[in-house]
Amino acid sequence: MTEAQDEAGVFRALADPTRRQILEDLRRGELAAGEIASRFAISAPSISRHLGVLKGAGLITERRDGNRILYTLADDRLATAIGRFLSAVCPEQIVLRQTKWRPGAQSEES
Repeated sequence: MTEAQDEAGVFRALADPTRRQILEDLRRGELAAGEIASRFAISAPSISRHLGVLKGAGLITERRDGNRILYTLADDRLATAIGRFLSAVCPEQIVLRQTKWRPGAQSEES
């Protein structure tokens, strides 16, 4: 799989609002599949499919704890994929962000 195909999977995963919400929920820490499913008004099998897409895109990881499956965000995967895309499409914005909004960075006016 090429890097472009790999990143395309990330953007396909992000295309769905349910998957984006799952990522937001996981930002606070590890969650069991049942906890994730309880936050949505759709079936558990549908949530399983969404989790499978996110896992396939490398955005989340899973581990077993007894009979539970626990999900967590994959370290830096989302930021790396989006960062690469942004740097290719609008590199000047990346430079501005890194110099202007980085904590502790001096603005050009000071």
